[in-house]
Amino acid sequence: MRDKTALLPDTSVNPSEQLERVRKWRIVGPGLVVAATGVGAADMVATLTAGSRYGYALLWAVIVGTVMKVVLVEGAGRYSLSSGRTIFEGWRSLGRWTSWYFGPYILIWGFVYGATAMSSSALPLAALFPILPLWAWAIMMGLIGFGIVWSGRYAAVEKITAAMVGIMFLVMVGLAIITLPNIPEMLKGLIPVIPQGGVVYTLALAGGVGGTITLAAYGYWLREKGWHQPRWMRVMQLDNTVAYAITGIFVLAMLVVGAEVLYSAGYAISAGDRGLLDLDAVLRERYGDVIGVIFLIGFWAASFSSVVGVWSGVSLMFADYWGNIRNRPKDHPDTRNGGKYFKFYLLWLTFPPMLLLLLDRPVFLILLYGVLGALFMPFLAVTLLGLLNTSRTPKNWRNGMFTNAVLVICAVLFGILGIYQVWDTVSDVFS
Repeated sequence: MRDKTALLPDTSVNPSEQLERVRKWRIVGPGLVVAATGVGAADMVATLTAGSRYGYALLWAVIVGTVMKVVLVEGAGRYSLSSGRTIFEGWRSLGRWTSWYFGPYILIWGFVYGATAMSSSALPLAALFPILPLWAWAIMMGLIGFGIVWSGRYAAVEKITAAMVGIMFLVMVGLAIITLPNIPEMLKGLIPVIPQGGVVYTLALAGGVGGTITLAAYGYWLREKGWHQPRWMRVMQLDNTVAYAITGIFVLAMLVVGAEVLYSAGYAISAGDRGLLDLDAVLRERYGDVIGVIFLIGFWAASFSSVVGVWSGVSLMFADYWGNIRNRPKDHPDTRNGGKYFKFYLLWLTFPPMLLLLLDRPVFLILLYGVLGALFMPFLAVTLLGLLNTSRTPKNWRNGMFTNAVLVICAVLFGILGIYQVWDTVSDVFS
């Protein structure tokens, strides 16, 4: 990053404004919301599985993944602050093809992800309190998330997410500490090596450090926070960097737990969210019921933060998308937080997916979800290259060589991973 983007206070403003900005730096910002939203049960299982199979050998991939997400999210935030336009307005300026992809994707993604997020946050509660079936807890989690976000108060979303992050961070880092990590082996894991048969796990671990579609929601949360001009650029960059540093430490802690608890003892966990319940059983066996309960609380916090964050951020994205498609004026109330397009998508995320909690998921829907979802990360990287290197972004805020190099790597890496995921999805559906 060039000197003008260094994380230092802007000396062009008076001392009272500087003091106000420093105070704002101390407030949890949108970066923590986007990072926490992106780390859910699936990321935890992927990290644990990598640790259980390869020990610390893929530690370097966690660091690479964190750096890539910092660059992606910073790029989305920098475009929004410097241009005064939303990320979807930017995408639309690149051509109609972006709308043809994003429109079906956000609708299908929301329908399937709504059920997935509710189910993930319900699993630990059903294990802790088996008085209700899983589907009942899932519906309850969806309704609570719906109630929190419906009012359109971003401050409430931010505070609740911060609380969830605090819980999941303390729980997972605490678990990593009590497992007594092997520091020499961890240091060896900083050397970039792909274990035999570990290409897919390496790509998934690097790509799974916090978020997919929610990365692009960052600019909308910046707007809700009140950070909507270039003068907030340095604050945004600090906010994003600190948030993903916390996320990287969290994922690292999960890798330590996988390596020390599962790899060292030869345990294997199930695929999908239920793998975390397998880890709960192992932790109870080794450390006692109290540790198992604490882990389930952290599991719930990580999952429920995704419910609240997605219900807020992706609803903001849809409201902007639909307002653009219908040629609504910029900042029209229908397109903003709490507007009718926002509330429509919030309803879409919450209630239709409840049907999937009770029924088998339709094969065709899962196929489309897998294909479109696998393509989003390369889509984001490629479109940011187009937005941040042209006249769509003011010249002094365009990409430097390092940022462009990282975005190209992201496009290639996520493209390869996306092709694999598409193949895997098609194979699973038709096998």
